[in-house]
Amino acid sequence: MQATLFFEQAKKELHLPQDTKLTSAYQFGGDPDKLAKLVLHRIKTATSSAFDLYEGEETDPIPKAGGYDVILDSQNNPICVTITDYVKVIPFKNVDSYHAYREGEGDKSLNYWNKIHRDFFEKEFQEEGKIFNPLTSNVVIEEFHIIYPKK
Repeated sequence: MQATLFFEQAKKELHLPQDTKLTSAYQFGGDPDKLAKLVLHRIKTATSSAFDLYEGEETDPIPKAGGYDVILDSQNNPICVTITDYVKVIPFKNVDSYHAYREGEGDKSLNYWNKIHRDFFEKEFQEEGKIFNPLTSNVVIEEFHIIYPKK
């Protein structure tokens, strides 16, 4: 099922206003299936993305509180609908243990988060012909919760 149809089904079942818009549908980087399952099990309630790579980006807007997203698996199948609760742009070096824990990956520690995300962002930046610097690069931190399917 396509993300837009999945979102329309969610709107109908949740009795959301007909004009409610889908902000985006996306896979998590690294291991989309594993990370989508963490969201589905309500372990992963936050994410982060490279703010510096949003420049000139037309397809993926910077997340905003109140936005509705469809989380996809590695085959682009919709897994769930989330609503964004909180968004902030901060330096990579300022991500704290609270956010790392909410991302729900590995042992949920800040050390684990730093290692995994430093490697991920370095690769992402390299693909864009840029250099990731953990001291100066900014990240978008986002907190969300699932609204569909209901548990």
